[in-house]
Amino acid sequence: MVGVHTDSVVSDLEFALVMADAEPIKVAAHLRYDSHDPFAVCVSFDAGGTDRIEWTFARELLDQGLWQASGEGDVKVWPRGGAVFLALCSPSGKAVLETPRAAVADFVARTQRVVPAGREGAFIDLDRELDGLLS
Repeated sequence: MVGVHTDSVVSDLEFALVMADAEPIKVAAHLRYDSHDPFAVCVSFDAGGTDRIEWTFARELLDQGLWQASGEGDVKVWPRGGAVFLALCSPSGKAVLETPRAAVADFVARTQRVVPAGREGAFIDLDRELDGLLS
Protein backbone atom coordinates (compact mmCIF):
# COMPACT_ATOMS: atom_id res chain seq x y z
CA MET A 1 0.00 0.00 0.00
CA VAL A 2 1.40 3.39 -0.97
CA GLY A 3 0.58 6.72 0.62
CA VAL A 4 -1.24 5.38 3.67
CA HIS A 5 -1.85 8.29 6.02
CA THR A 6 -2.95 8.02 9.59
CA ASP A 7 -4.42 10.93 11.49
CA SER A 8 -3.93 9.50 14.98
CA VAL A 9 -1.17 8.11 17.18
CA VAL A 10 -1.64 5.71 20.07
CA SER A 11 0.80 4.26 22.52
CA ASP A 12 0.37 1.92 25.47
CA LEU A 13 2.78 2.73 28.30
CA GLU A 14 3.35 1.66 31.84
CA PHE A 15 3.61 4.38 34.44
CA ALA A 16 4.63 4.05 38.05
CA LEU A 17 2.43 5.85 40.57
CA VAL A 18 4.97 7.46 42.90
CA MET A 19 3.87 7.38 46.52
CA ALA A 20 5.52 8.81 49.62
CA ASP A 21 6.89 6.11 51.91
CA ALA A 22 5.71 3.24 49.67
CA GLU A 23 6.83 1.30 46.65
CA PRO A 24 5.59 2.68 43.31
CA ILE A 25 2.47 1.05 41.90
CA LYS A 26 2.44 0.10 38.21
CA VAL A 27 -0.37 1.68 36.21
CA ALA A 28 -1.20 0.86 32.59
CA ALA A 29 -1.84 3.92 30.43
CA HIS A 30 -2.96 4.63 26.90
CA LEU A 31 -1.73 7.81 25.17
CA ARG A 32 -3.73 9.06 22.19
CA TYR A 33 -3.31 11.90 19.74
CA ASP A 34 -5.73 12.77 16.95
CA SER A 35 -5.20 15.37 14.22
CA HIS A 36 -8.87 16.37 14.58
CA ASP A 37 -7.88 17.92 17.95
CA PRO A 38 -4.32 18.89 16.96
CA PHE A 39 -3.33 20.81 20.08
CA ALA A 40 -4.23 18.07 22.59
CA VAL A 41 -3.10 14.67 23.79
CA CYS A 42 -5.16 12.34 25.92
CA VAL A 43 -3.83 9.91 28.49
CA SER A 44 -6.11 7.26 29.91
CA PHE A 45 -5.10 5.31 33.02
CA ASP A 46 -6.38 1.91 34.07
CA ALA A 47 -8.13 2.44 37.40
CA GLY A 48 -9.00 -1.21 37.98
CA GLY A 49 -11.71 -3.32 36.42
CA THR A 50 -13.29 -1.47 33.51
CA ASP A 51 -12.76 1.96 35.09
CA ARG A 52 -10.43 4.43 33.40
CA ILE A 53 -9.26 7.90 34.38
CA GLU A 54 -8.74 10.20 31.41
CA TRP A 55 -6.83 13.47 31.18
CA THR A 56 -6.55 15.74 28.14
CA PHE A 57 -3.92 18.44 27.95
CA ALA A 58 -1.70 20.32 25.49
CA ARG A 59 0.65 18.30 23.30
CA GLU A 60 3.13 21.17 23.66
CA LEU A 61 3.17 20.62 27.44
CA LEU A 62 4.17 16.98 26.97
CA ASP A 63 6.84 17.97 24.43
CA GLN A 64 8.32 20.70 26.64
CA GLY A 65 8.23 18.37 29.64
CA LEU A 66 10.76 16.14 27.91
CA TRP A 67 13.35 18.90 28.30
CA GLN A 68 12.33 21.10 31.24
CA ALA A 69 9.73 21.47 33.97
CA SER A 70 6.54 22.64 32.27
CA GLY A 71 2.95 23.32 33.15
CA GLU A 72 0.91 25.26 35.63
CA GLY A 73 -2.21 24.26 37.47
CA ASP A 74 -3.63 20.76 37.12
CA VAL A 75 -0.97 19.19 34.87
CA LYS A 76 2.80 19.44 35.20
CA VAL A 77 5.48 17.51 33.33
CA TRP A 78 9.23 17.37 33.97
CA PRO A 79 12.24 15.22 33.09
CA ARG A 80 14.62 13.59 35.54
CA GLY A 81 17.32 11.27 34.34
CA GLY A 82 15.82 8.75 31.95
CA ALA A 83 12.28 9.38 33.15
CA VAL A 84 9.45 11.83 32.65
CA PHE A 85 7.19 12.72 35.56
CA LEU A 86 3.56 13.70 35.20
CA ALA A 87 1.80 15.41 38.12
CA LEU A 88 -1.99 15.52 37.96
CA CYS A 89 -4.17 17.45 40.38
CA SER A 90 -7.96 17.28 40.59
CA PRO A 91 -10.60 17.96 43.26
CA SER A 92 -10.50 14.23 44.08
CA GLY A 93 -6.75 14.08 44.64
CA LYS A 94 -3.22 14.36 43.34
CA ALA A 95 -0.97 11.85 41.61
CA VAL A 96 2.64 11.84 40.47
CA LEU A 97 3.45 9.28 37.79
CA GLU A 98 6.74 8.28 36.20
CA THR A 99 7.49 6.61 32.87
CA PRO A 100 10.54 6.20 30.63
CA ARG A 101 11.46 9.40 28.82
CA ALA A 102 12.26 7.51 25.60
CA ALA A 103 8.70 6.16 25.36
CA VAL A 104 7.19 9.64 25.72
CA ALA A 105 9.72 11.13 23.28
CA ASP A 106 8.78 8.45 20.72
CA PHE A 107 5.07 9.21 21.15
CA VAL A 108 5.62 12.97 20.76
CA ALA A 109 7.82 12.45 17.69
CA ARG A 110 5.14 10.29 16.08
CA THR A 111 2.47 12.97 16.76
CA GLN A 112 4.68 15.56 15.10
CA ARG A 113 4.92 13.42 11.98
CA VAL A 114 1.10 13.52 11.81
CA VAL A 115 0.83 17.26 12.63
CA PRO A 116 4.11 19.19 12.76
CA ALA A 117 4.55 21.53 15.72
CA GLY A 118 3.40 25.01 14.76
CA ARG A 119 1.05 23.71 12.02
CA GLU A 120 -1.85 22.69 14.27
CA GLY A 121 -4.08 25.51 13.02
CA ALA A 122 -4.10 24.05 9.50
CA PHE A 123 -5.77 20.91 10.88
CA ILE A 124 -8.71 22.60 12.60
CA ASP A 125 -12.05 22.34 10.82
CA LEU A 126 -13.48 25.79 11.59
CA ASP A 127 -16.89 24.99 10.12
CA ARG A 128 -17.23 21.93 12.36
CA GLU A 129 -16.06 23.89 15.40
CA LEU A 130 -18.54 26.72 14.70
CA ASP A 131 -21.36 24.23 14.19
CA GLY A 132 -20.52 22.69 17.56
CA LEU A 133 -20.53 26.06 19.28
CA LEU A 134 -23.74 27.25 17.69
CA SER A 135 -25.78 24.05 18.05
